[in-house]
Amino acid sequence: MAGVKGDYQDLVDEISALLGAPATLENRDFGLIAFGAHDSDDDLDMDPVRTRSILTRKSTPAVRTWFEGFGITRATGPVRIPAAPDAGVLRGRICLPVRHRGIALGYVWLLDAEPGPAGDKLTAAMEVAARIGALLADEAQAGADLTREFRAVLTADGGWQRDTATAALQSALGPDAEGLHVLVCVAPWPGEDTPSVRTVAGAAAVCTVPWPAGGAGAGHALAALVRLRSADALAPARTAAQRLRGEAGGAAAAGVAMPRRGLADLALAHREATSAVRAALAEPRLGPVALWSEIGPYRILTALATSAPQDPAVRGLLSPGHTELARTAEVFLDNAGQAARAAAALGIHRQTLYYRLSRIEHLTGLDLDRGEDRLLLHMALKAARL
Repeated sequence: MAGVKGDYQDLVDEISALLGAPATLENRDFGLIAFGAHDSDDDLDMDPVRTRSILTRKSTPAVRTWFEGFGITRATGPVRIPAAPDAGVLRGRICLPVRHRGIALGYVWLLDAEPGPAGDKLTAAMEVAARIGALLADEAQAGADLTREFRAVLTADGGWQRDTATAALQSALGPDAEGLHVLVCVAPWPGEDTPSVRTVAGAAAVCTVPWPAGGAGAGHALAALVRLRSADALAPARTAAQRLRGEAGGAAAAGVAMPRRGLADLALAHREATSAVRAALAEPRLGPVALWSEIGPYRILTALATSAPQDPAVRGLLSPGHTELARTAEVFLDNAGQAARAAAALGIHRQTLYYRLSRIEHLTGLDLDRGEDRLLLHMALKAARL
């Protein structure tokens, strides 16, 4: 990989020499790949956006929105973008889209100045950008080749089959296999097509798997193995999850497992990420991106057999004719049985709440003064959401 990074740097330096200005190469997610040397005495050449990009290796959402508003994701030639002081863009930019076979894979950025580069120079620079695009595409294809190995680990039944699949993925990843990763799951995912690993910032591997997990082809989910620098810094996982959710559509949710080093517990991480997705789909307040560590009782509920029948005590309460009573019971239990808080949350008088609770007890045969009965009812209501 070091040789590939060196190739990017050489090509960026070539563009910088052609146009007489320091160039910066970013991927389609505005993550820094390489940048040309800065040897000007003009401090404006290092405006806040370029400085941040180089120091943090990324741009802010506001800057990204400003640049994308000029159509750079669709452009096939140079795009001139004016300054935006409010966003920290003190100088105008020239963007050279980096494309391969019609797909935008990144951008080369240069600070604009009058009169600007000559047309023939920009044409030559775009030819270099095309070579960068081919390099990015080759790298993406190399990552995409791990799809089969990654899917094999996540769908293996266990035992020697999973061990064999894990060994194959470990061999394909090389030294990166022992690094810190987190598994991200997005569902439902439209179809079996897997996005290029290059389009998922920080991903070591991506693949589609059946959804629901273990179901008979009811749909698909997307799994991504995202690299981390620190177990406490989950920003790369959140960013990947949000981007993939956008590609999946508005009904999708994302789940993030616990970070782990190495691949030994990849199957467990997949169960955690899947559980977090199910929780986010069942309980909107947990999503749209849910961390397994933060879904509370759903960590246990999602581990239960999905085919388990409803408890007979709550079957009547969960019928369509008693939707309001079921909601009342859940809000009452969510508020630890405190009548005043539950009534306020429901927007009803406390006496109305007491009346509804008596109906719930009559319908279920449960005594809401008993802790075990409350636990049973609360678990059954939460499980019904799944």
